[in-house]
Amino acid sequence: MRKLIIASVSAMALMGVAACNETAAEKEADAQADAIEAQAEVEATQLENAADQATTDAERDALNDRADAVEESAEQRADAVEEAAEDTAPAQ
Repeated sequence: MRKLIIASVSAMALMGVAACNETAAEKEADAQADAIEAQAEVEATQLENAADQATTDAERDALNDRADAVEESAEQRADAVEEAAEDTAPAQ
């Protein structure tokens, strides 16, 4: 949960700095990217909590690997959403 709060606060701080020159489409893409990452953080946290309860090292490792994969996949999807908005934005 602490990781989620830290990630959310960091993302909001970065959004505030970057929001000055963004188009509406870029702002929407940022919001979508943030939602993707937030959902992935929740899923990853659930997997990590399950890993903490695992009875074997193999099960724990597998759950932690899945948590890492969820976060990596979300980061890639979020980046793709933001890049698509940037590609369609008019030059400034």
